Amino acid sequence: MAITAAMVKELRERTGVGMMECKKALVKADGDMEAAAQLLRESGQAKADKKAGRVAAEGRIIVRHGDTAAIIIEVNCETDFVANDDNFIDFAESVAAVALAQRPADVDALMAATFADGETVEATRTALIAKIGENIGVRRFDIVEAGDGALASYTHGARIGSLVAVSGGDDALGKDLAMHVAASSPVCVDEAGVPQDTIDSERAILLEQAKGSGKPDDIIAKMVDGRMRKFLGEITLVGQPFVKDPDQTVGKLLKQHSATVSGFVRYEVGEGVEKKEDNFAEEVMAQVAAAQGKS
Repeated sequence: MAITAAMVKELRERTGVGMMECKKALVKADGDMEAAAQLLRESGQAKADKKAGRVAAEGRIIVRHGDTAAIIIEVNCETDFVANDDNFIDFAESVAAVALAQRPADVDALMAATFADGETVEATRTALIAKIGENIGVRRFDIVEAGDGALASYTHGARIGSLVAVSGGDDALGKDLAMHVAASSPVCVDEAGVPQDTIDSERAILLEQAKGSGKPDDIIAKMVDGRMRKFLGEITLVGQPFVKDPDQTVGKLLKQHSATVSGFVRYEVGEGVEKKEDNFAEEVMAQVAAAQGKS
């Protein structure tokens, strides 16, 4: 069967795959549009499987607000070029909307969720990998309920995002708190939220350091207590100097507004993901050595 330009155009509009791939699929399917679309879906899965092992540490942080809750989600790709591609952005935004609407239990459940057109998130991801040519993944998300308070958010470009649950104060305070969390990366709201093993580990390190001073035990104990207070101030939201006014802590800021923070979430693109660092000089030398070994 003759494959016309109109047929190729129709298949491309349906699948988003390149013109040449669409033509090859139509030829293989003898002009059957449905069969050709299926071939492209299968091909996309194969490409996705091949790319699954490639590190995807770029991407976007998306924050969306609903009536009673908000979501923060990280969607990854391999390069910042793709992170700014409209197709990738649309996918990330759509996944965030589905997650907020359907409240899946985890990422696996989210990937099985469906868009309005009936396609699952996973099938859409697979098709996008085939179209863009990079590994793409939905890494994590958190849905935060407003409860009796309000939810404030802040995004720094598309690489850092934060959500803060706050009671009391006003919208401006909420925005400032979300900005502070994004900028200063606190570990938890206050000392009560610091894991005991973190406290014990830090205290043990500080004790060893203080013993080297040769001071009496009672002085060493005071030194350790002082340094622990400094440590807890650095990692807790209420103990940190407020980013817009370092002369006061966030705790004092909250007290001024009769406000409290019940929790927060901060995401940064690729944090904790081991990125491959290419060394061009080493790569060239390795190729030269291999070539000499063959000669």
